[in-house]
Amino acid sequence: MSIKLDTDTLRALQKAQKNEITEYHIYMKLSSRIKDKHNSEVLQQIARDELRHHERLKQFTGTDAKPAKLKIWFYTFISLIFGITFGIKLMERGEEGSERLYRELGDDIEDFRLIAKEEDHHEKELVDIIEEERLQFVGSMVLGLNDALVELTGTLAGLTFALKDTRLIALAGLITGVAASLSMAASEYLSARTEQDNAHALKSSLYTGGAYVFTVACLVLPYLVFANYVVSLVFTIAAAILIILVFNFYISVAKDLPFKERFFEMAGISLGVAVISFIIGYLIRLFLGVDI
Repeated sequence: MSIKLDTDTLRALQKAQKNEITEYHIYMKLSSRIKDKHNSEVLQQIARDELRHHERLKQFTGTDAKPAKLKIWFYTFISLIFGITFGIKLMERGEEGSERLYRELGDDIEDFRLIAKEEDHHEKELVDIIEEERLQFVGSMVLGLNDALVELTGTLAGLTFALKDTRLIALAGLITGVAASLSMAASEYLSARTEQDNAHALKSSLYTGGAYVFTVACLVLPYLVFANYVVSLVFTIAAAILIILVFNFYISVAKDLPFKERFFEMAGISLGVAVISFIIGYLIRLFLGVDI
């Protein structure tokens, strides 16, 4: 190409070119793992677009770019564990710098205007065509996680100073948590059954109960690991905050929802209930004169 580019722009284009060829390989790998034929074909088309972008950029940089193997492995692994929608949207977030560069250069060069347009189309197309079961039941997972976090964090905090024995606290927490998860799953099944078919209602209840049991296990674990009940409570609170952080980040990426607002709201409710329960447990212990 006869167009002259400054050194910084050329470096930025070489980085973008590397991203394009890397994402070509990522999309191709993901397309081979999708059972839905239509979704797989769309991802293959996007992969071909990414390869074409690489070839266009090559005309400006004059070099071939090698894919980043670690990045290919990382996003493929993330997509398999957390879902293709999450993996792709997380990857697309990292493309924002390249897209900005394409739009800026697109004011003067038609090739970059076309690339920028196609990149915007990719994201919209992905949102429209990819439907994952786990995202259809996000509401059920939120119900299970949130209820377990609020109820069990409060229960464990209350039991901590009421019993002051990590084994007893863990025993009471597990019994309460398992019973509550079964109750919650059953309630979700009956609720969903009035609006959906039996299969959908069953899956909804399993997602709710599964999220509840997972949260119970994470919150009770410190009491099985540490002998000191205060240390156990600290790690339980830390585990609750970590669960809220990870889950809200997942939802914010996969569903394009605000992260900070949802995180602080959920954390505030869970920790607020824990503090109140902690105080109530301590006062009840004093009132009843129980010393274990």
